[in-house]
Amino acid sequence: MELPINPPVKPMLAKPVAAIPPGQIYEPKWDGFRSIIFRDGDEIEIGSRNEKPMTRYFPEVVEAVRANFPPRAVIDGEVIVADTARNTLDFEALQQRIHPAASRVKMLSEQTPAGFVAFDLLALGDEDLTEVPFGERRARLLEVLKDAKPPVYVTPATDDLETATRWFAEFEGAGLDGLIAKPRDLIYQPDKRVMSKIKHKRTADCVVAGYRVHKSADNRIGSLLLGLYDERGVLASVGVIGAFPIAVREELFAELQPLVTSFEGHPWNWAAHEDGERTPRKNEYSRWNNGKDLSFTPLRPERVVEVRYDYMEGVRFRHTAQFERWRPDREPRTCTYEQLERPVQFDLAEVLTSR
Repeated sequence: MELPINPPVKPMLAKPVAAIPPGQIYEPKWDGFRSIIFRDGDEIEIGSRNEKPMTRYFPEVVEAVRANFPPRAVIDGEVIVADTARNTLDFEALQQRIHPAASRVKMLSEQTPAGFVAFDLLALGDEDLTEVPFGERRARLLEVLKDAKPPVYVTPATDDLETATRWFAEFEGAGLDGLIAKPRDLIYQPDKRVMSKIKHKRTADCVVAGYRVHKSADNRIGSLLLGLYDERGVLASVGVIGAFPIAVREELFAELQPLVTSFEGHPWNWAAHEDGERTPRKNEYSRWNNGKDLSFTPLRPERVVEVRYDYMEGVRFRHTAQFERWRPDREPRTCTYEQLERPVQFDLAEVLTSR
Protein backbone atom coordinates (compact mmCIF):
# COMPACT_ATOMS: atom_id res chain seq x y z
CA MET A 1 0.00 0.00 0.00
CA GLU A 2 1.10 3.56 -0.71
CA LEU A 3 -1.29 5.71 1.31
CA PRO A 4 -0.54 8.87 3.35
CA ILE A 5 -1.08 6.62 6.39
CA ASN A 6 -0.21 2.93 6.10
CA PRO A 7 -1.06 0.03 8.41
CA PRO A 8 -0.70 -0.74 11.19
CA VAL A 9 -2.15 2.29 12.99
CA LYS A 10 -3.49 2.20 16.55
CA PRO A 11 -6.90 3.86 16.87
CA MET A 12 -7.55 6.97 18.94
CA LEU A 13 -9.09 6.04 22.31
CA ALA A 14 -11.56 7.39 24.88
CA LYS A 15 -11.36 7.78 28.65
CA PRO A 16 -14.41 7.17 30.85
CA VAL A 17 -16.22 10.17 32.33
CA ALA A 18 -19.18 10.24 34.71
CA ALA A 19 -21.42 12.63 32.76
CA ILE A 20 -21.92 13.83 29.18
CA PRO A 21 -19.55 16.80 28.70
CA PRO A 22 -21.17 19.90 27.14
CA GLY A 23 -20.14 21.59 23.91
CA GLN A 24 -18.85 18.56 21.97
CA ILE A 25 -19.87 16.28 19.11
CA TYR A 26 -21.63 13.13 20.33
CA GLU A 27 -21.85 9.69 18.72
CA PRO A 28 -23.30 6.35 19.82
CA LYS A 29 -20.72 3.98 21.27
CA TRP A 30 -20.86 0.91 19.07
CA ASP A 31 -20.35 -2.57 20.53
CA GLY A 32 -18.13 -4.27 17.97
CA PHE A 33 -14.51 -4.65 16.90
CA ARG A 34 -12.74 -1.30 16.58
CA SER A 35 -11.07 -1.16 13.19
CA ILE A 36 -9.22 1.23 10.91
CA ILE A 37 -9.79 0.14 7.31
CA PHE A 38 -7.22 0.95 4.63
CA ARG A 39 -8.06 0.92 0.92
CA ASP A 40 -5.54 1.51 -1.85
CA GLY A 41 -7.28 0.44 -5.04
CA ASP A 42 -7.79 -3.32 -4.87
CA GLU A 43 -5.66 -3.61 -1.72
CA ILE A 44 -7.78 -3.58 1.44
CA GLU A 45 -6.75 -4.21 5.03
CA ILE A 46 -9.03 -4.32 8.06
CA GLY A 47 -6.96 -3.31 11.09
CA SER A 48 -7.65 -3.94 14.77
CA ARG A 49 -6.95 -2.52 18.25
CA ASN A 50 -3.93 -4.82 18.62
CA GLU A 51 -2.64 -3.88 15.14
CA LYS A 52 -3.17 -7.42 13.79
CA PRO A 53 -5.17 -7.48 10.55
CA MET A 54 -8.67 -8.96 10.63
CA THR A 55 -9.06 -8.93 6.84
CA ARG A 56 -9.31 -12.70 6.36
CA TYR A 57 -12.16 -13.03 8.87
CA PHE A 58 -14.54 -10.61 7.16
CA PRO A 59 -14.57 -11.22 3.37
CA GLU A 60 -18.03 -9.66 3.08
CA VAL A 61 -16.75 -6.44 4.67
CA VAL A 62 -13.83 -6.39 2.21
CA GLU A 63 -16.31 -6.55 -0.67
CA ALA A 64 -18.48 -3.85 0.91
CA VAL A 65 -15.42 -1.60 1.26
CA ARG A 66 -14.53 -2.19 -2.38
CA ALA A 67 -18.08 -1.23 -3.40
CA ASN A 68 -18.50 1.82 -1.16
CA PHE A 69 -15.17 3.40 -0.14
CA PRO A 70 -13.29 5.94 -2.23
CA PRO A 71 -10.47 4.30 -4.25
CA ARG A 72 -7.84 5.47 -1.76
CA ALA A 73 -8.90 6.15 1.83
CA VAL A 74 -8.28 5.35 5.49
CA ILE A 75 -11.43 5.24 7.64
CA ASP A 76 -11.82 4.54 11.35
CA GLY A 77 -14.89 2.74 12.61
CA GLU A 78 -16.37 -0.43 14.07
CA VAL A 79 -17.04 -3.86 12.60
CA ILE A 80 -20.43 -5.06 13.90
CA VAL A 81 -22.84 -7.97 13.57
CA ALA A 82 -26.57 -7.27 13.83
CA ASP A 83 -29.09 -9.83 15.06
CA THR A 84 -31.96 -9.05 12.71
CA ALA A 85 -34.39 -11.30 14.59
CA ARG A 86 -33.85 -9.44 17.89
CA ASN A 87 -33.09 -6.13 16.15
CA THR A 88 -29.95 -5.54 18.19
CA LEU A 89 -26.17 -5.84 17.98
CA ASP A 90 -24.79 -9.33 18.62
CA PHE A 91 -21.27 -9.21 20.03
CA GLU A 92 -21.21 -12.93 20.78
CA ALA A 93 -21.85 -13.74 17.11
CA LEU A 94 -19.13 -11.25 16.17
CA GLN A 95 -16.64 -13.05 18.44
CA GLN A 96 -17.41 -16.32 16.69
CA ARG A 97 -16.25 -14.79 13.41
CA ILE A 98 -12.59 -15.00 14.50
CA HIS A 99 -11.86 -18.56 13.42
CA PRO A 100 -8.74 -20.17 11.94
CA ALA A 101 -10.55 -22.40 9.42
CA ALA A 102 -11.17 -20.77 6.03
CA SER A 103 -14.25 -22.95 5.44
CA ARG A 104 -15.84 -21.75 8.68
CA VAL A 105 -14.94 -18.14 7.94
CA LYS A 106 -16.79 -18.47 4.63
CA MET A 107 -19.82 -20.14 6.23
CA LEU A 108 -20.10 -17.55 9.01
CA SER A 109 -19.73 -14.67 6.56
CA GLU A 110 -22.97 -15.92 5.02
CA GLN A 111 -24.80 -16.92 8.21
CA THR A 112 -23.85 -13.94 10.42
CA PRO A 113 -22.62 -11.26 8.00
CA ALA A 114 -20.82 -8.27 9.47
CA GLY A 115 -21.08 -4.59 8.63
CA PHE A 116 -18.92 -1.53 9.14
CA VAL A 117 -19.93 1.70 10.90
CA ALA A 118 -17.61 4.56 9.92
CA PHE A 119 -16.95 7.47 12.28
CA ASP A 120 -13.69 9.13 11.24
CA LEU A 121 -11.78 9.88 8.03
CA LEU A 122 -8.00 9.76 8.45
CA ALA A 123 -6.81 9.99 4.85
CA LEU A 124 -8.29 10.56 1.41
CA GLY A 125 -6.29 10.15 -1.80
CA ASP A 126 -2.85 11.60 -1.05
CA GLU A 127 -4.17 13.78 1.78
CA ASP A 128 -3.34 13.03 5.43
CA LEU A 129 -6.26 14.38 7.50
CA THR A 130 -5.07 13.47 10.99
CA GLU A 131 -4.07 17.09 11.75
CA VAL A 132 -7.43 18.42 10.51
CA PRO A 133 -10.02 19.25 13.26
CA PHE A 134 -12.57 16.50 13.85
CA GLY A 135 -15.53 18.67 12.85
CA GLU A 136 -14.04 19.03 9.37
CA ARG A 137 -13.09 15.35 9.17
CA ARG A 138 -16.67 14.45 10.03
CA ALA A 139 -18.02 16.66 7.23
CA ARG A 140 -15.57 15.10 4.76
CA LEU A 141 -16.58 11.60 5.90
CA LEU A 142 -20.25 12.34 5.27
CA GLU A 143 -19.40 13.59 1.79
CA VAL A 144 -17.26 10.63 0.70
CA LEU A 145 -19.76 8.05 2.02
CA LYS A 146 -22.97 9.88 1.10
CA ASP A 147 -23.90 7.16 -1.39
CA ALA A 148 -22.73 4.20 0.72
CA LYS A 149 -25.06 1.23 0.89
CA PRO A 150 -25.44 -1.34 3.67
CA PRO A 151 -23.50 -2.98 5.18
CA VAL A 152 -21.40 0.23 5.23
CA TYR A 153 -22.86 2.97 7.41
CA VAL A 154 -21.84 6.35 8.83
CA THR A 155 -22.50 6.72 12.54
CA PRO A 156 -25.08 9.29 13.63
CA ALA A 157 -23.63 12.36 15.35
CA THR A 158 -25.04 15.47 17.01
CA ASP A 159 -23.75 18.55 18.77
CA ASP A 160 -27.03 18.97 20.66
CA LEU A 161 -26.70 17.89 24.31
CA GLU A 162 -30.41 17.21 24.69
CA THR A 163 -30.38 14.88 21.67
CA ALA A 164 -27.27 13.14 22.97
CA THR A 165 -28.93 12.62 26.35
CA ARG A 166 -31.93 11.04 24.63
CA TRP A 167 -29.66 8.80 22.56
CA PHE A 168 -27.90 7.66 25.71
CA ALA A 169 -31.22 6.43 27.10
CA GLU A 170 -32.75 5.05 23.91
CA PHE A 171 -29.94 3.46 21.92
CA GLU A 172 -29.04 0.95 24.61
CA GLY A 173 -32.20 -0.89 23.60
CA ALA A 174 -30.55 -1.58 20.24
CA GLY A 175 -27.45 -3.04 21.88
CA LEU A 176 -25.28 0.07 21.85
CA ASP A 177 -22.84 0.78 24.65
CA GLY A 178 -23.29 4.45 25.62
CA LEU A 179 -21.90 7.62 24.03
CA ILE A 180 -18.58 8.95 22.70
CA ALA A 181 -17.91 12.70 23.01
CA LYS A 182 -15.32 14.43 20.81
CA PRO A 183 -14.21 18.07 20.85
CA ARG A 184 -14.90 19.69 17.50
CA ASP A 185 -11.25 20.79 17.14
CA LEU A 186 -9.78 17.38 18.07
CA ILE A 187 -6.95 16.18 15.83
CA TYR A 188 -6.47 12.43 15.39
CA GLN A 189 -4.05 11.04 17.98
CA PRO A 190 -3.40 7.28 17.68
CA ASP A 191 -3.40 5.31 20.94
CA LYS A 192 -4.18 8.43 23.02
CA ARG A 193 -7.24 8.65 25.30
CA VAL A 194 -8.37 12.07 24.16
CA MET A 195 -12.07 11.37 23.57
CA SER A 196 -14.62 10.76 26.32
CA LYS A 197 -16.90 7.76 26.77
CA ILE A 198 -20.04 7.72 28.86
CA LYS A 199 -21.36 4.27 29.70
CA HIS A 200 -24.34 2.92 31.60
CA LYS A 201 -23.51 1.86 35.15
CA ARG A 202 -25.76 -0.38 37.22
CA THR A 203 -25.49 -2.63 40.25
CA ALA A 204 -26.75 -6.13 40.97
CA ASP A 205 -26.62 -8.46 43.97
CA CYS A 206 -25.08 -11.77 42.89
CA VAL A 207 -24.33 -15.12 44.48
CA VAL A 208 -20.66 -16.14 44.69
CA ALA A 209 -20.59 -19.80 43.60
CA GLY A 210 -16.92 -20.43 42.88
CA TYR A 211 -13.48 -18.98 42.36
CA ARG A 212 -10.38 -19.32 40.20
CA VAL A 213 -6.92 -18.84 41.70
CA HIS A 214 -4.63 -16.02 40.61
CA LYS A 215 -1.83 -16.81 38.17
CA SER A 216 0.75 -15.46 40.64
CA ALA A 217 0.01 -17.84 43.52
CA ASP A 218 -2.32 -20.67 44.54
CA ASN A 219 -3.34 -18.89 47.75
CA ARG A 220 -4.73 -15.81 45.98
CA ILE A 221 -8.16 -15.35 44.43
CA GLY A 222 -7.98 -14.60 40.72
CA SER A 223 -11.70 -14.14 40.09
CA LEU A 224 -15.04 -14.88 41.72
CA LEU A 225 -17.77 -16.59 39.70
CA LEU A 226 -21.16 -14.91 39.93
CA GLY A 227 -24.63 -16.37 39.64
CA LEU A 228 -28.26 -15.27 39.53
CA TYR A 229 -31.32 -17.46 40.00
CA ASP A 230 -33.50 -17.73 36.90
CA GLU A 231 -37.26 -18.19 36.67
CA ARG A 232 -36.84 -21.95 37.21
CA GLY A 233 -34.91 -21.44 40.43
CA VAL A 234 -31.68 -22.56 38.76
CA LEU A 235 -28.47 -20.66 39.55
CA ALA A 236 -27.20 -19.38 36.20
CA SER A 237 -23.67 -18.16 35.52
CA VAL A 238 -23.66 -14.42 34.76
CA GLY A 239 -19.97 -13.42 34.84
CA VAL A 240 -17.00 -12.76 37.12
CA ILE A 241 -15.28 -10.09 39.19
CA GLY A 242 -11.52 -10.07 39.57
CA ALA A 243 -9.98 -6.62 40.12
CA PHE A 244 -8.64 -6.94 43.68
CA PRO A 245 -5.37 -5.77 45.31
CA ILE A 246 -2.93 -8.59 46.09
CA ALA A 247 -3.54 -8.34 49.84
CA VAL A 248 -7.30 -8.62 49.32
CA ARG A 249 -6.82 -11.63 47.01
CA GLU A 250 -5.02 -13.45 49.83
CA GLU A 251 -7.59 -12.42 52.45
CA LEU A 252 -10.44 -13.58 50.23
CA PHE A 253 -8.77 -16.94 49.62
CA ALA A 254 -8.57 -17.57 53.37
CA GLU A 255 -12.12 -16.30 53.99
CA LEU A 256 -13.64 -18.53 51.33
CA GLN A 257 -11.99 -21.82 52.30
CA PRO A 258 -14.80 -22.81 54.73
CA LEU A 259 -17.23 -22.55 51.77
CA VAL A 260 -15.23 -24.81 49.44
CA THR A 261 -17.29 -27.84 48.50
CA SER A 262 -17.39 -30.65 45.96
CA PHE A 263 -19.34 -30.58 42.73
CA GLU A 264 -21.71 -33.15 44.20
CA GLY A 265 -24.81 -31.15 45.06
CA HIS A 266 -23.34 -27.92 43.70
CA PRO A 267 -25.64 -25.89 41.39
CA TRP A 268 -22.99 -26.23 38.66
CA ASN A 269 -22.47 -29.97 39.08
CA TRP A 270 -20.78 -31.25 35.93
CA ALA A 271 -22.32 -34.68 36.27
CA ALA A 272 -25.80 -33.16 36.25
CA HIS A 273 -25.01 -30.77 33.42
CA GLU A 274 -27.63 -30.73 30.69
CA ASP A 275 -27.09 -29.42 27.19
CA GLY A 276 -28.17 -25.81 26.97
CA GLU A 277 -28.08 -25.15 30.73
CA ARG A 278 -26.62 -21.74 31.54
CA THR A 279 -23.66 -22.87 33.65
CA PRO A 280 -19.88 -22.75 33.27
CA ARG A 281 -18.49 -25.73 31.37
CA LYS A 282 -16.00 -28.22 32.78
CA ASN A 283 -12.50 -27.82 31.30
CA GLU A 284 -13.74 -24.94 29.14
CA TYR A 285 -10.97 -23.09 27.33
CA SER A 286 -10.85 -19.45 26.33
CA ARG A 287 -11.05 -18.61 22.65
CA TRP A 288 -8.78 -15.63 23.24
CA ASN A 289 -6.16 -17.39 25.40
CA ASN A 290 -5.55 -20.77 23.81
CA GLY A 291 -4.95 -23.41 26.48
CA LYS A 292 -6.07 -21.26 29.42
CA ASP A 293 -7.96 -23.51 31.84
CA LEU A 294 -11.25 -21.94 32.87
CA SER A 295 -12.28 -24.64 35.38
CA PHE A 296 -12.94 -23.45 38.94
CA THR A 297 -13.19 -24.32 42.64
CA PRO A 298 -16.85 -24.68 43.67
CA LEU A 299 -18.23 -22.86 46.71
CA ARG A 300 -21.44 -23.34 48.61
CA PRO A 301 -23.64 -20.51 47.22
CA GLU A 302 -24.04 -18.68 50.53
CA ARG A 303 -22.29 -15.32 50.04
CA VAL A 304 -23.80 -12.36 48.22
CA VAL A 305 -21.82 -9.56 46.62
CA GLU A 306 -23.03 -6.32 45.04
CA VAL A 307 -21.31 -5.59 41.72
CA ARG A 308 -21.31 -2.81 39.15
CA TYR A 309 -22.00 -3.78 35.54
CA ASP A 310 -22.50 -2.01 32.23
CA TYR A 311 -25.32 -4.04 30.71
CA MET A 312 -26.44 -7.56 29.94
CA GLU A 313 -25.75 -9.49 26.75
CA GLY A 314 -28.37 -12.20 26.80
CA VAL A 315 -28.21 -13.75 30.27
CA ARG A 316 -24.66 -12.64 31.18
CA PHE A 317 -22.84 -9.41 31.97
CA ARG A 318 -21.33 -8.06 28.74
CA HIS A 319 -18.07 -7.00 30.45
CA THR A 320 -16.28 -8.09 33.61
CA ALA A 321 -18.25 -6.76 36.58
CA GLN A 322 -16.64 -4.65 39.33
CA PHE A 323 -16.77 -5.26 43.09
CA GLU A 324 -18.97 -2.80 44.99
CA ARG A 325 -19.49 -4.32 48.48
CA TRP A 326 -20.43 -7.50 50.30
CA ARG A 327 -24.10 -7.96 51.15
CA PRO A 328 -24.36 -10.12 54.30
CA ASP A 329 -27.92 -8.85 54.67
CA ARG A 330 -29.08 -10.50 51.45
CA GLU A 331 -30.41 -14.03 51.17
CA PRO A 332 -28.80 -15.74 48.15
CA ARG A 333 -32.13 -17.04 46.85
CA THR A 334 -33.34 -13.45 46.45
CA CYS A 335 -30.59 -12.75 43.89
CA THR A 336 -32.64 -13.16 40.72
CA TYR A 337 -32.79 -11.70 37.23
CA GLU A 338 -35.88 -9.73 38.24
CA GLN A 339 -33.69 -7.11 39.98
CA LEU A 340 -31.96 -6.16 36.72
CA GLU A 341 -32.89 -3.06 34.78
CA ARG A 342 -33.85 -3.94 31.21
CA PRO A 343 -33.40 -1.24 28.53
CA VAL A 344 -36.40 -0.37 26.40
CA GLN A 345 -36.12 -1.98 22.97
CA PHE A 346 -35.05 0.37 20.18
CA ASP A 347 -34.84 -0.13 16.42
CA LEU A 348 -31.22 -0.82 15.45
CA ALA A 349 -32.02 -0.06 11.81
CA GLU A 350 -33.13 3.44 12.83
CA VAL A 351 -29.73 4.04 14.45
CA LEU A 352 -27.77 2.65 11.50
CA THR A 353 -29.59 4.66 8.88
CA SER A 354 -29.58 7.95 10.78
CA ARG A 355 -26.70 10.36 10.18
